[in-house]
Amino acid sequence: MQTAIELNQQQAIDFLLHVAIVRPVFIWGPPGIGKSALVQRFADSVGMECVSLLGSQLAPEDLLGIPRIDGECSRFYPPAAIVRTAPFVLFLDELNASSHEIQKAFYSLILEQRIGEYRLPQGTVVIGAGNRAKDAAIVKPMPSALVNRMSHIHLRADHRQWLGWAAQEGGIHPWVLEYIGTRPDHLWSEPPKHEEPFSTPRSWHMLSDALHSFGDGVEEEMVEALAYGLLTPAHAGHFKGYLKQVHQKHALHAILKGDAPWPSDPANRDVLYFLAQSFRAHLRKELPADDASVRPHHQALALRAKDMLRDLARISVEIAQSVMSEDEAGGRLPAWFLVEVARDLPRLAGRDKVRA
Repeated sequence: MQTAIELNQQQAIDFLLHVAIVRPVFIWGPPGIGKSALVQRFADSVGMECVSLLGSQLAPEDLLGIPRIDGECSRFYPPAAIVRTAPFVLFLDELNASSHEIQKAFYSLILEQRIGEYRLPQGTVVIGAGNRAKDAAIVKPMPSALVNRMSHIHLRADHRQWLGWAAQEGGIHPWVLEYIGTRPDHLWSEPPKHEEPFSTPRSWHMLSDALHSFGDGVEEEMVEALAYGLLTPAHAGHFKGYLKQVHQKHALHAILKGDAPWPSDPANRDVLYFLAQSFRAHLRKELPADDASVRPHHQALALRAKDMLRDLARISVEIAQSVMSEDEAGGRLPAWFLVEVARDLPRLAGRDKVRA
């Protein structure tokens, strides 16, 4: 399913609070983006129990129950998993991964909150969720009649909300927090077309748990194995460079202040590349998009940035050029700054896209 509208976690909560209480909602999103956590958070906010059914693992009898003789007729007794006396949140996870028989069984449950003769307690909220066809996950086409019985939203990752949640909840490893704070674009990436790990809020949380489990004495090789076993390969490589920076005391803020140089040892080339990309992210965050908004402190940063780019080019022209190039998502540094660099450092503006 395609839509031009994607909601972050807080927007999705607001949507559920107003819509799910009156009509069923289906949440679309890639694996690991936080669909299940969102529904649990919604259930907590309305003070209801959350009961989850995993569509991909259901057989028809798991939902419809089994028949029992009652006098001269048989009746279907619903499964205990969904029988409650008080209203609750019924979460139909991976609904579009279930068989067509199960999807048909959901019709009356979603529209009428009924299975056979059993009706869900009044006030029960029904929410479905599933991955998209492009996510290389197990999905089946959803019948139009079922699609039409729900309101649909698409969930997107939001690094600010994730970092805010992490700071509030605690427990996320400080390396993960600092890295995502520096490279927020690495919180999530599109699922690959072939079998390899990829970055999601869930995989970063898993990395954090593993780092806590190893403790302070974790070896570099083990961290590398964890990163490449959980994250998008490019992100894992950058995380490795970040840890070298941490261990070797190279810090971007010190370079920005002029208290430390760019690391020039060829053995630290991955550290240099990570710092350069962090420098790029810092400029995108701090410099205004249009020259009309430039203030003296912006101009001072731009002047310092050009000095840093000149120093960086003395070590690696390619890495310096990568700071100026368009990123994977099509993001660029402000045009007015690029014009200044092209004027003062023309060698660095000679290539649009460079791979270090």
